Amino acid sequence: QHGMTVAPIVANLGPLEALTLTPNPDEVEEVFTLPLAHLLREENQGYTHFRTASGYGYTLPVFLNGPHKVWGLTAIVTELTLELLVPGRY
Repeated sequence: QHGMTVAPIVANLGPLEALTLTPNPDEVEEVFTLPLAHLLREENQGYTHFRTASGYGYTLPVFLNGPHKVWGLTAIVTELTLELLVPGRY
């Protein structure tokens, strides 16, 4: 929509405790992980409904984890990934 290309990468990085992540602080407030089993629980899944000024409405996924919410493009990519990884469960 904004002329950007996004290429999600799915990988097994091994134990995450051994990684040192240095996200861009202008783009990332906090880094956290969610197990696949957590994402697959219905109580952790939801949707956010939006309506534009012109009256057009749309719905986007959201994933919940205590104070954290995965939303926006990250939630869309997560939802598409779950559909590919576990099509019978998501």
